[in-house]
Amino acid sequence: MVQSREVLQTITAHQQREGAGFLVRRPFPTNGLDHVDPFLMLDEVGPVKYGPGEAIGAPDHPHRGFETVSYILQGEKLHEDSDGHAQLLQAGDVQWMTAGSGIVHSEMPSERIQHEGGWAHGFQIWVNLPKKDKWVAPHYQHLPAGDIPSASSKDGLVTVKVIAGEAFGVAASINTYTPIILQDWSVAPGGYATQPLDPRYQASIYVFDGEVNLGPSRAVVRAGQLARFGDGAKIEISAMPAHSTNARFLLLAGLPLGEEISRYGPFVMNTQQEIADAVDDYKGGKMGVIER
Repeated sequence: MVQSREVLQTITAHQQREGAGFLVRRPFPTNGLDHVDPFLMLDEVGPVKYGPGEAIGAPDHPHRGFETVSYILQGEKLHEDSDGHAQLLQAGDVQWMTAGSGIVHSEMPSERIQHEGGWAHGFQIWVNLPKKDKWVAPHYQHLPAGDIPSASSKDGLVTVKVIAGEAFGVAASINTYTPIILQDWSVAPGGYATQPLDPRYQASIYVFDGEVNLGPSRAVVRAGQLARFGDGAKIEISAMPAHSTNARFLLLAGLPLGEEISRYGPFVMNTQQEIADAVDDYKGGKMGVIER
């Protein structure tokens, strides 16, 4: 019999300000959970409604040694970086940026949102790079909403946007440096599904709307909470028929790197000396500047 994973821990996200002062909900890193290898950080930005002239974002800042994933649920963001790229991200889009050896980028509300106001909601996820890949040249993959494959259960009560990995036989098109699952699930009342997982993977689920029942014990996990799973080869997912709204969550799973982590702000390396070098390189202009 295939072992189903039980929920080991449920963590309620705390709130803090990032970038130019926008509020995020962050389940990790926290005092109780530093990271979920290979994932380093998960931030939920919003939902927040800005009035005209109120929208804020993350101005020019550096990264080295990992990947940043931006997933936009509502609103628009303009990505610009020191490699000369500029890309407008709209609702449903994903940008998977490999910072590698070092890059400076910004993510700001679009000119329209800054002028007119509007809703902003999305995620910023940091994925660690293996030691052997921390010095790759910076690059990014832009996935428009229409290019992200989706899948569903036979009864249609469970749907999945497959950003990375595979669900219901549908595989993602993103290229990753280590095996990763990153998916946006929606479960209607009465829905049930199982998701096979490599037993070697660490796995967690972050609920951002409604509530969902997880594992054979049907542990209840609510919006703003992260569930970490134990060992097994599948996850059981369900939503009680009495629920009035769909449950929606991110599934994050991946093969742990098991390497030393040294981090300081926007840099994640393997040693403190590498962090010191990153700070010096950034201050010395070796990661470039955004030309506008």
